[in-house]
Amino acid sequence: MFDSLTDKLGKAFAKITSRGVLNEKDIDEAMREIRIALLEADVSLPVVKDFIAKVKEQALGEKVVKSIQPGQMVVKIVHDELVKLLGAEQTELNFNAPAPVCFLLVGLQGSGKTTSASKIALKLKKHKRVLLASLDIYRPAAQEQLSQLGRQIGVDVLPIVAGQKPLDITKRALEAAKTGVYDLLILDTAGRLQIDEAMMKEAAEVKKLAQPTEVLLVADAMIGQEACHVAQEFNDKVGITGLVLTRMDGTSRAGAALSMKMVADVAIKFVGVGEKPEDFEIFHADRMAGRILGQGDVVSLVEKAMENVDRSEAEAMAGKMMKGSFDLNDMLAQMNQMKKIGSMGSIISMIPGLSKYKSQIEESGVGDNLMKKQEAIILSMTKQERADPNIIKASRKRRIAAGAGVEVHDVNVLLKSYEQMSTLMKKMGKFGGLASMAKMMKMSPFGKFPGGMKNKFPF
Repeated sequence: MFDSLTDKLGKAFAKITSRGVLNEKDIDEAMREIRIALLEADVSLPVVKDFIAKVKEQALGEKVVKSIQPGQMVVKIVHDELVKLLGAEQTELNFNAPAPVCFLLVGLQGSGKTTSASKIALKLKKHKRVLLASLDIYRPAAQEQLSQLGRQIGVDVLPIVAGQKPLDITKRALEAAKTGVYDLLILDTAGRLQIDEAMMKEAAEVKKLAQPTEVLLVADAMIGQEACHVAQEFNDKVGITGLVLTRMDGTSRAGAALSMKMVADVAIKFVGVGEKPEDFEIFHADRMAGRILGQGDVVSLVEKAMENVDRSEAEAMAGKMMKGSFDLNDMLAQMNQMKKIGSMGSIISMIPGLSKYKSQIEESGVGDNLMKKQEAIILSMTKQERADPNIIKASRKRRIAAGAGVEVHDVNVLLKSYEQMSTLMKKMGKFGGLASMAKMMKMSPFGKFPGGMKNKFPF
């Protein structure tokens, strides 16, 4: 999502971090390149001016000039200011009201409000009893879309009554939430292709009636320079308490994330990073700043793994690997576990030091396409072949390749990868496996993560 910005900032930092001493001219040159990078990423001009002024003021300070590594100090200043710009405050959702608490989603048409409503519900359903309700009577099948999404994620949706106006639906939703003993009611309002008075008036009336604890503006990260105007209008006319940014997985320049936060002066609560219901992340300013600067985000990666990977299954697989009984069925299961965590590109971007090589890694073919190809190859095999790959000779390879729609060479590559992995695991097993390695690192293999890290929810 920030690939272009990350690349340009990385080049700007490379020039100053390689120098032992920085003068004012060096810092001015770095600020100029950072300014250009931010503007090209669609960050609004006022935001860029303010950001550069704050960074430059600190970068010219005595602490940086006399530092042993002045270039690294400048990078730290940029990181800290990015965290402030993105919102250093907590992104916790406000549940401080008698149940049922109400959340109101507003935004332009096409920004992803309906999908975001279901994603928020899915994120919170483990801890809250949620009811969804659509107030969009203008877009064809909008209410039915929310009903289908509700069924998909297992969350109740207010039944559709034809001919009802948004305020009537709101009254009925509030009553249903009370009688049904729900903890949370999420109202999905109608949007327009552009901001108009009727839209704002309707949203304001719904807000007055529902008294929501959160009014979340859902905005498309690809909105560009229009971001500031949209945020300002909704904040002035309706009053918003937080932002939800969608399509953050796209190839957009994503400057909206930086601009809207500063203009609206509210926290970014969530970011949508894909089409699937689970492709929705709690926003953390410090982690996002790390990604933008190419420093990775190991904490989010580990949290994703903890949330999506079956621990008992992973431990059982590790045991098989240590004993040398790892087969192609296990390799396929491992691929499926990886897919639950996210795309190869998103995983690479979270690993410190690898994000700058993301494009090269993807271009080399080591990515999601390779995983799909290898999955197809394994699925083209018989049960006997998956359990004992040693029986796969020339004739079998030709049959498997034809079934998967690939070349025999691709089958050979998969089998070679399996062989190398299997050999490595057997060697690790001889040295005591993961437990022995963990003792060497003075930590328990299945104990707590450093810093007592755990899954955190925004409430």
